[in-house]
Amino acid sequence: MLSTRKYRNTHRLHWGGRFLLSIFLILSVLAVLTMLSPSLRSRLIWRYEVITTYLRGVVDPVKPLPTPRVRVFTATPTHLLSSAERPTPTPAPLVSSPTPTLTPTPLPQRIELPVPPYEKQDINNCGPATLAMLLRYYGWKGTQNDIAAVIKPIPQDRNVNVEELLYFTRSYVGWLRSEFRVGGDLALLKRLLAAGFPVVIEEGYLMEESYWPNDDRWAGHYLLLTGYDDGEGYFIAQDSFYGPNRLIPYVGLDQNWQAFNRVYFLVFPPESEATLQALLGEDWDVEANRHHALETAQHETQEQPDNAFAWFNLGTNLVYFERYEEAAAAYDQARTLGLPQRMLRYQFGPFFAYFHTHRIDDLMALTEYALKRTPNSEEALLWRGWGLYRQGKKSEAIASFEEALKAHPGYPDAEYALRFVQQN
Repeated sequence: MLSTRKYRNTHRLHWGGRFLLSIFLILSVLAVLTMLSPSLRSRLIWRYEVITTYLRGVVDPVKPLPTPRVRVFTATPTHLLSSAERPTPTPAPLVSSPTPTLTPTPLPQRIELPVPPYEKQDINNCGPATLAMLLRYYGWKGTQNDIAAVIKPIPQDRNVNVEELLYFTRSYVGWLRSEFRVGGDLALLKRLLAAGFPVVIEEGYLMEESYWPNDDRWAGHYLLLTGYDDGEGYFIAQDSFYGPNRLIPYVGLDQNWQAFNRVYFLVFPPESEATLQALLGEDWDVEANRHHALETAQHETQEQPDNAFAWFNLGTNLVYFERYEEAAAAYDQARTLGLPQRMLRYQFGPFFAYFHTHRIDDLMALTEYALKRTPNSEEALLWRGWGLYRQGKKSEAIASFEEALKAHPGYPDAEYALRFVQQN
């Protein structure tokens, strides 16, 4: 007869074998069923993603985002340009149509723009679905699938950057113009809507379900704003996940929007460019807009010193100006205060800052953490490759760049990195 200890060990082995067999059978069934129809394939790919993500969280429990290895934090950036020092924006040439006269009269209390045909997002597809709705407002006839085929050809790609929305619009819907800026505010959103421009913003939000044990459920999401109501204090949003015509309170929207540096994305016909320039004022100029966002972030770190998103935004705007030492210090403070588990799925400024300040240990720790949360993140794979290259591990760097290209075929940053490392 088996001893009690041997029996327990054998029982555990049998249970573990049955568990692994069950998982194998589930995945086998999923593989067979995905051949039945495209819609079923999409749903089952999502369930497969949920199962494998949860199992990764069981095997390797999720911990908080790593804090700095060596803190070099200083209280504030060493120098912010004053309005007198700031370079004067060079206005872009206005379109040939007469410049409209914008009266300083108060905005309407309520605006509700025509709602474009609604698009329910497919797997990891809020970016393409939201962009599709925005483009439909101007008469575009495509779908989120047309957009995803270009900017996220692999359904498991969990993030679409605002630069990718810009790339698609400029490359494939050339009869429209498109721009994005950062550091927006609620008053600007209302001015844009009152002038007839729907606005896409990116925000953070809390998901309704957990995808691994100890999941903080924070994620990024795009919204299309099509109206507002000052009397009730809300924006009207077309939400590709939750549904059309959601009512989003002003305060809640601004808090969630802050996590993404208050980025906003606009599409407009060429004849409306002069109107949009007048609405944005100095923020039409990209450099001036970044200075404005930098000053906003600095102010918020002073007013809300325990707000990790304020410090993160400060770092991101400093990265834009290649002030990497100060950016790294701001990111150090954001990490010390605590950031969401998925933060590095969507924003990558810390990778730039730590690479350019030669803090490779921090870079590798953050890319490793990001890849545990999002194994196919092309951005984390790219910067892990650069970190490996800086460590003298050329072959491993090449392998990481190649993985980035598998995760996102045609990813130009990975193609450049691969050429650079292979030739040096």
